[in-house]
Amino acid sequence: MEIIKLRHPYKPEEIPVGDCVLVLGFFDGVHRGHQEVINTGKKIAQEKNLKLAVMTFNQHPAVVFQQVQSKPIKYLSTLRQKEERMAELGVELLYEVAFTSSFAALNPQDFVDQYIVGLHAKVAVSGFDYNFGKDQAADAKYLPKYGKDRFEVVIVAKKTEEFETEKISSSRIRRLLSEGRLEEANHLLGYIYEISGTVIHGEARGRSLGYPTANIQVPDDMKLPKEGVYVNQIKVGDEWYPAMGSIGHNDTFGSNRMLTVEINILDFNQQIYGEKVSVRWYHMLRGQVAFESVEGLIKQLEADEQATRAYFDHL
Repeated sequence: MEIIKLRHPYKPEEIPVGDCVLVLGFFDGVHRGHQEVINTGKKIAQEKNLKLAVMTFNQHPAVVFQQVQSKPIKYLSTLRQKEERMAELGVELLYEVAFTSSFAALNPQDFVDQYIVGLHAKVAVSGFDYNFGKDQAADAKYLPKYGKDRFEVVIVAKKTEEFETEKISSSRIRRLLSEGRLEEANHLLGYIYEISGTVIHGEARGRSLGYPTANIQVPDDMKLPKEGVYVNQIKVGDEWYPAMGSIGHNDTFGSNRMLTVEINILDFNQQIYGEKVSVRWYHMLRGQVAFESVEGLIKQLEADEQATRAYFDHL
């Protein structure tokens, strides 16, 4: 897959020659709804013998529009993770457009002229809720109007679960993660939710309890599941290991402590400080509890370990 990073205004020579099917969207998390849109474009590209291209942005549009006091954006995927998902789906060209204030100021016609026609699209594919142009004033149904018969438009309908009306969306998945409903979130994603980070030094308290943990420094803008204890896998190097993880403030050892992500890797005894790792989130075992004694915490950790091993035994 070729990745082309564009900053407005781009130079025409930055755009590869040749026509394409262009799929439009931000695609945070590249969930099953997104996959439906991309696979629709892929099928058309194969039928028409065209390249499959996707245009996305380097950051969420809300970053440009949000006020200082607004809630910060929490992503389901890093740009690198998004690239990996796109490659797995068979995307041949990935345009990553820098979503800046100058790009956001493009009126709908200029957006279509420069970022659909200008990218040599013969077919533009989008979800039903795609918006474009200044203040995102135009939606997908206006693409034919601004396209002026220069390309075909295919709009993919809302994807829902059977017997449901709520669409599969990134915001819905974030809500499920916030509620600790991992199985449901993973089902809508179509894969196990994953975050990446760096192993850093912590207080080494887990080691004294008999449960040493890898403390993971996670980017501030990544969405974390609800505080609690989880069944995980962690990727160190090229290998995935079973693990149990904790998101919380270690309230047993005092109040007003920093939020940490700590992973206890089962049957593992290596020093991995400074390693870049990925963590998968399978199942929430329990919420966070402030234990009255260290002995009570250790007893609970033993039960958590047994539950984690049993989970993988039945996976």
